[in-house]
Order: sequence, then C-alpha cells, then structure tokens
Amino acid sequence: MTLRAFIESLCSEQCAGREPGSTGGQKARALVVDAFRGAGLEPVEQPVPGCSGANVLAPLRGEQDRWVLVAAHYDHLGRSGRHTYHGADDNAAAVGILLEVARALKKNPPRGRSVLFAAFDGEEPPYFLTEAMGSEHYARHPTVPLSSIDLMVCMDLVGHAVGPDGAPEEVRQSVFALGAERSEGTGALVDRLAHAEPGVVIRRFDGETVPPLSDYWGFWRREVPFLFLTNGRWRHYHTPEDTPDKLDYAKIAATARWLERLVRETCARPEPSVRFLPGVRDDASTLRSIISLTRALEPLSPMAAAARATAEKLLTRCDSAGRIPDRERIAMQMLVGQLESGLA
Repeated sequence: MTLRAFIESLCSEQCAGREPGSTGGQKARALVVDAFRGAGLEPVEQPVPGCSGANVLAPLRGEQDRWVLVAAHYDHLGRSGRHTYHGADDNAAAVGILLEVARALKKNPPRGRSVLFAAFDGEEPPYFLTEAMGSEHYARHPTVPLSSIDLMVCMDLVGHAVGPDGAPEEVRQSVFALGAERSEGTGALVDRLAHAEPGVVIRRFDGETVPPLSDYWGFWRREVPFLFLTNGRWRHYHTPEDTPDKLDYAKIAATARWLERLVRETCARPEPSVRFLPGVRDDASTLRSIISLTRALEPLSPMAAAARATAEKLLTRCDSAGRIPDRERIAMQMLVGQLESGLA
C-alpha cells in the first residue's frame, strides 16, 4: 500500500474518525498493525483501559539496548451527528510517516541503538493530558525502561503545507521542531540536518514556545529527551474538512526521508546515553526561526517586516545561553501567536 493510500484508508468512512474504543478505532488499529507487519516488524497491542483503546508498539532491535522512540497518535475525534472528523493532518499523515520510516529502517537497519515505533491511542479530547491518554499510559507502563530512551520523537499535524497559497516554498516546506534544547547535543544535530533533505526545512523552536500539545508531554515531564515535530495548526484543524485531498504529499514524503535520517544519526550517536537538560531554554532559536520566516513573508505582508524587526530586537536581549529575560517573554509569545495565526 502506498503512503497516500494508507493515509486515505485511515481517513475512510470505515474507520469513521478513529474514536478510541469505537468500531472505527478498532478498524484503524487493525490497519496500523497490518502495515507494521507488512514492513516486516512484529507489532504488539498494549491495551489502554482509560480510553478503551490500545497502543500499537513495534520494536526494531539494534546493536544496543538503548532506544530511539518514534511516535504518532492514530486516533481522532470520531463522528458527530452527520459529520465524520477524518483527521487527515491530525494525525493520519504522521502515522503514514511513522510507517514509512519503519519500512526504511527495517530494510536497512541503523547502526547502534534500537528503535521502538509507537502508534498511540487516546491523544484527542477527552483523554488529552490525562492518565487515559495512550502515551501517558505507556509512560506509566513502558515496555522498555524510560531511562534507556535517548530520544522520543513525536509527530503531530505534519501533513500540510505551512502558510497561505502563494507563500514562498521555504515557508510552505517548514516543519517546526520543539524541545531539542532539552537534551545534550540534540539541538546541534537538528540544526546540522535542517536543510539536509530537499522538500522540507526544519525550524527549531523552544519547547516552551507553546503549551504541551501532543504525546511528548508524558515523556518530557519524566525527563526523557524528546523532539516534537509539527507544522502547526491550520484552518482545518479539528473540523470535518481535515481530509486527505488537502495534504501536501511531496512534503510528507520529504518529512519521512528527513526523519529516517535523523533516527539513523541518533542511533549512531557515540555517547553511551543522551543527557536530559532540565530547565534549559533556547529562546534564541525561536527568534531566529521567526526572523527567517517573517523575512520570507515580507513580500506578502507589510506586518511581516515589523514582526521581523521586533524579533531581531528581542534576539539582542538573549543571554549567552540563548535565554531571553522573563520580562521580554510576553513580547516573544505575542510574535509566535501572530505568526501561527498568519500561517494557519
């Protein structure tokens, strides 16, 4: 099954919006299980009693008993009245990428660390940020010790092009990476690979730029190194119009290739383990990403130049560790909010 065909199957009426515990959710889970098996892996289902669903876990054992966890949730909002919430961007596209990476790494295994692929259930409301959330259940009942995970990569909302039609390709191809600063060496690795794959540009933001938005929450609070990949919310977020025909499949494929590269390089890192860095903040990376985006958007919006000027001024206020004074954070948060609204 092709990447697009798999995404379309998760968004079909048969899966009916993939609500945890529903018949549609069970059919979606069966599709994920079959796809992992088709990739040559041996998935197992981990029941999640709180949402009446189950996580799907597929290990790829390497040379070391250290792990890279690659994850995306497969559930969505189900149906409401006559409307089906298909959840193409949220989060069928990410599950498709997860499986593309699994296929590539099974065919040509990485050196060093092992990889655990996880399709989590129960990410959407009413389970979000509760013990019933599939990823939180996993963090409470892990199949590998959390202390052996050197990076948890979480994907959510990674299927759409960023910004309005007509925006520059360097904007449309953006994928935002949050949380790299929370583990030693991960930020430098992501920066080095930011432009490594044609068709996608990785832009780093600090993990605290936005409130916790997805399955990395349970790992972050347990001090597991993490990286959150997202294209941000768009105008079809949590609506029945989030359908497969609106996705950017070239960008999805490029994101899968980029993530495969990142996982390979993380598996091969020479350190015995990757150290979590509590309390670290990298506002400078956030501001540099804002400056780059707004500079590209200036031909389309007169507001972009003003936003860039503000971001450049704030960047000069960062200390040597890249942290902005607390009194300046509200200005940076306003810039982030304006940018998210303008790109939705």
